[in-house]
Amino acid sequence: MSISELGGFTLDTIYGGVDPNITGNGGEECAAFLSHTQRALETVLMISLSLLQIVLSYRKIRKGGFLQHWTPGALSQETLGKNLLQAALCLTFGLEIGFKCATKTLIYLLNPCHVVTALQIFLLACPPCPAVLILFRLHVHMLNGPLLALLFPVVNTRLLPFETEVYYIQHILMYVVPLYLLNKGGVYKPEPLGNFWWPLLATGVLFLYHYTILQALGLITAVNLNSMLCPAVSDPFHGPFYRMWASVHQTALLLVHGKLLILLSHITSLLTRDVSNVLQQPLQKMD
Repeated sequence: MSISELGGFTLDTIYGGVDPNITGNGGEECAAFLSHTQRALETVLMISLSLLQIVLSYRKIRKGGFLQHWTPGALSQETLGKNLLQAALCLTFGLEIGFKCATKTLIYLLNPCHVVTALQIFLLACPPCPAVLILFRLHVHMLNGPLLALLFPVVNTRLLPFETEVYYIQHILMYVVPLYLLNKGGVYKPEPLGNFWWPLLATGVLFLYHYTILQALGLITAVNLNSMLCPAVSDPFHGPFYRMWASVHQTALLLVHGKLLILLSHITSLLTRDVSNVLQQPLQKMD
């Protein structure tokens, strides 16, 4: 096999199976949904905004000395629950990769939900360290994807047996992992509820990823990666300014969603602790 044939085979495996005839999948019509001028202006605006968010939040986080309470001895022990969760997530993600190989759509693994899933596998497998603390806090505020995937599912391209079921299982597990790790504590410690610099940093990183990597690859391949070329079929803001609407409502969602998740973990932790205390109380004899 020559180099050109090998390259063609590789590209065909990566995105050769993307059907442009399916609405929202991609193709020339999808790539032309926005004018070149509008796309360029939106790109410059969002990249500038995301860089500003990253720089500002990074300076505030670094100034706050978030690692001052980190101690190398504060290591989390391996537990059966953690190992089972890691196995379930790896199995689910492995099935998803298999589906992408079978349908020749590996390029969709670059969508944020798959990237965050890979990050969660890393967090479950990696020994506790400062890098785990940083990535864990960031990923808690990058879970807008599974929420939107569950509320507005895009499954019209999932035609293989059990492909739709794996879609829902993966996005549900993406919520189970942070809730489990938050309750586990140790290195998986969130920032204070009043600190919004971490969600702001996560917002900047996500926007930068969308308007650089995803948009560039989408324009090159005519594949609609995470709706960067044209709106999804389930997008309630379908129209020429759907990306600007998304930048507004997703910023609001990212700033609040992770905090609600942290608050939920605090509530469940208190409830489970109270139930455990009640169950451990000695029984009193009835006269």
